[in-house]
Amino acid sequence: MYNFDEIIDRRNTNAMSTDGFRAYIFHADETMKFPWKDEEFIRMWVADMEFAAPDVVTDAVKERLDKRIFGYTRVFCGEYYEAFVSWCRRRYGWEFPQKELVMSNGVIPALYELVDYICKADEKVLFLTPSYAYFKYAADHNRREYVCSDLIDQEGRYAIDFEDLEQKASDGKTTLLIFCNPHNPTGRVWKKDELKKLAAIIEKTGLWVISDEIHCDLTRQNQTHIPLGKIMPEYPKLITCMAPSKTFNLAGMMISNIIIRDDGLREIWLSRHYNFDNPLSIAASQAAYTSGEPWLKELCAYLDENFRFTKTFLAKHLPKAGFSISEATYLAWVNLKAYFNENENLPEFFAYKAGVLLEGGNMFVRHADGYIRLNLACPRAVLEEGLRRICTAVTGNTTKYIIADAV
Repeated sequence: MYNFDEIIDRRNTNAMSTDGFRAYIFHADETMKFPWKDEEFIRMWVADMEFAAPDVVTDAVKERLDKRIFGYTRVFCGEYYEAFVSWCRRRYGWEFPQKELVMSNGVIPALYELVDYICKADEKVLFLTPSYAYFKYAADHNRREYVCSDLIDQEGRYAIDFEDLEQKASDGKTTLLIFCNPHNPTGRVWKKDELKKLAAIIEKTGLWVISDEIHCDLTRQNQTHIPLGKIMPEYPKLITCMAPSKTFNLAGMMISNIIIRDDGLREIWLSRHYNFDNPLSIAASQAAYTSGEPWLKELCAYLDENFRFTKTFLAKHLPKAGFSISEATYLAWVNLKAYFNENENLPEFFAYKAGVLLEGGNMFVRHADGYIRLNLACPRAVLEEGLRRICTAVTGNTTKYIIADAV
């Protein structure tokens, strides 16, 4: 039994969550002041968890530390591949040859490289909006034009506009689709029929596709992730990105799995990428894939309860908010259009008025105004206080909320 109710103090660890919020959310420095001390904020923003990593991970890191030498390192041995591919077989019924696996110190750095390798200067990158902002940033960084296809909001459950997507994919200058599966920030787990429709468009238009599947292990317990590679087993122009970072709270370990099918693109990657890996990261990730499943099962059950709690609490105390439980991720996507005008800076409002750090729809490219994204991967007591502060700030009702009413 793991203790996900434990509150861990992350201050003085150089954590982005505690020390980097001014620069990331507000593009400001330490001179930006709030009515709250930094340690008084409820942090529901950056997508890492407030939970300790599994014991099997910390034990593996300690064992690797005992080797006492940390020189140049790469994933040479087959044990890492076997641990990861076995994970994919068990959970998704999907596998891939060892030669296709290359390593990156993050999915974001991989996106930045791959856009450059795939797209010529006059070619375009396509993605679905609202979108994880780094899809756009990867295009911007490489001076490539980007094209957005807005998802259809069906009362909080999003769907792909296949007609619009096909029209934009059919532009001869659009050569790359960056696809988020499961989707961030909406939390959709794309179903088999949706993925087949998507695959048909990809094959018809000959797109390269990067399938960012970093959230794939964090589904609600009644949901099943399907890798795009399982739907398109022979399509050569597919790159799949997975990582232990979100699953096991290892983002700071900076290690990700990039599965490149095309021999030519993989050769470009291997010839240009600075291809070394952190020895502690390898040990941590391999242990997680080998022995971390019991921890993950309990984590997902805890997250499911956090989502149920959030839905009940918002329905009672912020009834005009639009919220559906995400099918995956630990991120809640909440529509607050009924309470704010479209020009309101929601991250700033909640930082000043509630002492809650969160990300607003303005951080998700477009088709997201009036939304906030809440990180629910925190102890229940922290979640309760965060939601209480949010509701108080929005409604002005300072009456003490009875938390038991939301359970």
